[in-house]
Amino acid sequence: MLGAAAGSVIAVMLALASQGAHAATSSASGKAAGKTPPKAVAKNARKAKPASVVRKAAVAAMPASPTFGQMYGLHSVDDPLDLKSSVALVMDQDTNEILLSKNTQAVLPIASITKLMTALVVVEGGQSLDEKITITDEDRDTEKGTGSRLAPGTTLTRSEMLHLALMSSENRAANALGRNYPGGLTAFVAAMNQKAQALGMSDTHYVEPTGLSSRNQSSAKDLAALVKVAHEVPLLREYSTTPDATVALGRRQVAFHNTNGLVRSGSWDIGIQKTGFINEAGRCLVMQASLAGRKLIMVLLDSTGKYSRIGDAERIRKWLTHTGLTPAGLGNSSSLQPQGQMTLGKAG
Repeated sequence: MLGAAAGSVIAVMLALASQGAHAATSSASGKAAGKTPPKAVAKNARKAKPASVVRKAAVAAMPASPTFGQMYGLHSVDDPLDLKSSVALVMDQDTNEILLSKNTQAVLPIASITKLMTALVVVEGGQSLDEKITITDEDRDTEKGTGSRLAPGTTLTRSEMLHLALMSSENRAANALGRNYPGGLTAFVAAMNQKAQALGMSDTHYVEPTGLSSRNQSSAKDLAALVKVAHEVPLLREYSTTPDATVALGRRQVAFHNTNGLVRSGSWDIGIQKTGFINEAGRCLVMQASLAGRKLIMVLLDSTGKYSRIGDAERIRKWLTHTGLTPAGLGNSSSLQPQGQMTLGKAG
């Protein structure tokens, strides 16, 4: 159990709802989320109408596909902070002390959080950051069908591709980085998994470098370990926390922005960060930040709502600030709590 100076700990445990999620996930993995069918156009087969008055038939809105966390019932866990993320972890970077723990053992899709490992493998690969890399048709998203401003034929340096992958979560840039690794994508993905194992990330598995596949999965405790190591690399800190950057795409100067609103707001002291989103993963965020006199690592997974992960980060900051959690205000560190628990260390 997590200790505190005043000796109070809140631990709330609820049994996870049984929804047959494990059977569902095996068929859901690797597939794109369900797409809304095109609207049907109402036509009169007997009496044609002028094009100007042809009306589209009403189509019922399709319900959003559930995230893996929703299928597992992780959102049913009672949460004193009312977090919208079904998985949350806050850890002291220096001592590994766990300040907040919610479903930290759950293994879920991590979306573009994947790119943090992609960037780490690229940097440790030692290839020239000045080498030119060209986007090709192989870098198009065939998983989710997303677009990109990096059209096939776009040539940038490896450094620029790395910057866009971390700051703006550019999928084609991330894929091109992996494709141009010695041995190609297969060797690159193998290197990603080897690095994960070397870091003790036993819950983690990668199948590609962008995060578009729901088969890229990890747990909060594993991602905290990744953030801690990635934070040691100055280039990754710089590129992931740049608010915006202008890149020459042919004759055009194109502005790219950070996907993390907390970076753009300037109200946080963030050392490294990465956001992620696919339907199966929900909204995700990992980062290192200085809060309440500590350097903390924060992991938020499977958040519902466009801005909910940002709201959760703010709720955690408010809790840390208002409860007076300081290096002298917490007791001994605790082990990670099993899936289905919410644990807070709280100063009296």
